[in-house]
Amino acid sequence: MNPIPAPIPPGGSVPLPVLPAPAREMPAARRSVRTSTLVVLYMLAGLIVFYAGLHAYIAWRLLYPNVPPLASNPMLAKQLAFEDVTFPSSDGRTLVSGWWIPSEGSAQTVVLSHGYGTNREESWVPMYDLADLLHGQGYNVLMFDYGFADERHRQPATGGVLESRQLMGAIEYARGRGSAELVVWGFSMGAGTALQAALQHAPVDAMILDSTFVPTDETLLYNLRTSRLELPAYPTLPLVKRFLPVLAGSGLEQIPAAQALGTSFDFPIFLIHGTKDAKAPLSLTEDVARAQHHPQSGLWVVSGAIHEMIFRTHREEYVKRVTDFLAAVHTGRT
Repeated sequence: MNPIPAPIPPGGSVPLPVLPAPAREMPAARRSVRTSTLVVLYMLAGLIVFYAGLHAYIAWRLLYPNVPPLASNPMLAKQLAFEDVTFPSSDGRTLVSGWWIPSEGSAQTVVLSHGYGTNREESWVPMYDLADLLHGQGYNVLMFDYGFADERHRQPATGGVLESRQLMGAIEYARGRGSAELVVWGFSMGAGTALQAALQHAPVDAMILDSTFVPTDETLLYNLRTSRLELPAYPTLPLVKRFLPVLAGSGLEQIPAAQALGTSFDFPIFLIHGTKDAKAPLSLTEDVARAQHHPQSGLWVVSGAIHEMIFRTHREEYVKRVTDFLAAVHTGRT
């Protein structure tokens, strides 16, 4: 049955249903502005993330450079008998791997301190030639890998903060092998690391420092300006510096650059640098040279020479100057 509608009261009217007000449509121009604003904001956010990620990657690559694996050994390269050795860094935080090349009956040792981005072989020097030269002069030789180059005990590159402790461990190991006379021969950051070890009172009798590099704002900027990336100093440098301690636990602020470059040490240092060095400005080595007062210390500036290639390009004079220096060090101790 159909329901009977309620009667309409006299003089009354039927109430009309209340309908919702129709939604006002946003004008097309306003919608377009809003969409464009969102797109711009998303693009800016994406660029910020990309830019931050790029600099985090740059910092990561600085901390963990691509280092080739060891390609040879002293016996294969130069018919030099050697021992595989492992020893702790001076602070006990890391283990260090190396080769001990003994010279029978000798109490004289040279510890070779390689540069950044390579290992103990440092082929462009090349280190095997130095080991052969030194062994022929009656020296024991210790070649070892810094943590950033060690295949078994990998550590970040810290510009000398960890590396100086690893070098101190190498020096202590060599002293423990009966080295009464000990010289550190460093290249590039291996030379800068040697200076940082010297600040920790490393028990050495002399140092030979070739193409000295110490990480600072100025030297990083120097390398940025000569790199293929050609990144601007700002904001690249502040961003990279901010990521370094986050990724490695140490930053540039922990590197005692000013002290390393400006301290007068109580042992002789022979400094070598090229005028065309595009990685380490000559001024670094000149600063170290000015600070030295030991009468046997000296500076050899090689006109036109580039980073770490002076032994290869000026071998005869290089060998004479170095062997004369080593002989003077030995004579001064006896």
